[in-house]
Parts: sequence; C-alpha cells; structure tokens
Amino acid sequence: MSGALPGLVIDSVTGIDVSLPVAGPGARAFAFLIDWHIRLILALAWFVAAALLYNGRLSLAAPAGNDALWFGAVLAPALAIYLLYHYVVELAMRGRTPGKRIAGVRIVARDGSAPSPGALLARNAFRVIDSLPLFYGVGFIAALMTREHLRIGDMAAGTLLVYEGVDTPALVSAAHPAGRLDAVGAEVLAELLARWGTLTPDARRRLARQLLERYASDADAADTRDDAGLHAQLERLAGPVQPPQA
Repeated sequence: MSGALPGLVIDSVTGIDVSLPVAGPGARAFAFLIDWHIRLILALAWFVAAALLYNGRLSLAAPAGNDALWFGAVLAPALAIYLLYHYVVELAMRGRTPGKRIAGVRIVARDGSAPSPGALLARNAFRVIDSLPLFYGVGFIAALMTREHLRIGDMAAGTLLVYEGVDTPALVSAAHPAGRLDAVGAEVLAELLARWGTLTPDARRRLARQLLERYASDADAADTRDDAGLHAQLERLAGPVQPPQA
C-alpha cells in the first residue's frame, strides 16, 4: 500500500501510535458489490422457496387478494433479509461482512474499536441517503470528496472503513478464544509483551491488569498476583508470542 494513504492514528497506552490505513472508494465499491450479490441471492432464495411452499406448485405468483400469510411468510422475510443484511451481519462480525472480508476492509469507530450497535444502526439507516439518486451516487461522491473517504452514513455514525491487517500482520492474533481483541488492544498487547523485560515491575503490572480487565474473561482477570502469572495470562490472550525478555 502507498504511504500516502490517509489513516486513522490512535494513541495507545504505551505511547505507541496505531495507524489504520483508510480504505478508498474502490475497496468500498468492491466490498459492496460482493455483499449486494450475497444479500440478493439470500433474499431471492427465501422468496422462491417460500412462494413455492405457499402455492403448493411450481408457481411464484402472488395471491389475487390481500393475504397476511403471503406477506408474513413470503414477502416480508425476503425484504428483511435484503434490507437488514448489512446491519445484522456487521453486528455479528464486529464491523465486517463477507464482502468486506474479501476486500480486506472493516468498519471501525474513531478510537479504532469495533463500532457499537447504535453506530452501525445509524450508519445503515443513512444508506437511504447514500443510495440517492441511483447506485449509491451520493455515497460514492462523498467518499471521493472527503479526505477519509467517508460516505454520509459514516459521518453520521462516527465510523470509517479501514484496511484490515495492513502493515501490522503480527498484531492481531487469531488464537484469542473470545475474539475480542480490537486493533488498539492487539497493538498494546504486542508492545507490552515485546517490552516486558524493559519496563518497571509496577508499570508492566499496571498495563497488564488494564489489558486483562478490558479483554480477558472475568476468571482470567482475577488471577493477577505476580509478574509470571500476568505474563502467562497475556500469552493466553494473545496466542503464541515471544518469551519475555531477560
């Protein structure tokens, strides 16, 4: 990636800045097209299967009159899948969708953490404006014109789209069982483990406890009696890491 990319710079508690390169309009469009095809296929699949079951024959025809069963079992679920796809999937995958994963991007809040449910709801509600007049014209123009390539929904929600894992491949560990490490937490954890032997005992214990209280389970966070125990808990949180420095 080019060094000229705009980025979200976050101060970590160790004093080391975390830089998350901001994704451009091209990556946005690529991720959206993939997700659009996925949600369209899912919605159509539901509609076809439910309509066939409703009609009891090879026909997708709607009933002549108003039928609550047709609306509730065939049409409404298909519309819900299409309209709520992004919000539900982004909420479940912490700012990601299948399309975003393939494009290598994800949604983050301004502090680099996973976006809140409220932020995701606001972001997706503003798709109505971003999609105007056709084919996300307003959103695409906004992403082209703003420095951080934000669409209207991002401006309203306080979110932005960043490249996943660019220039920091070793910071996010897939071995963390709870999957709760965000970009900032992964950066701080990696930095703390790398500098463990150079920090004063008080400083490393304080930082270790802050990390464990935020990202570890209650059972893990409770066992914080000595340096060796704290370091072992941090290793479990991060997955395979380098041993502490002498």
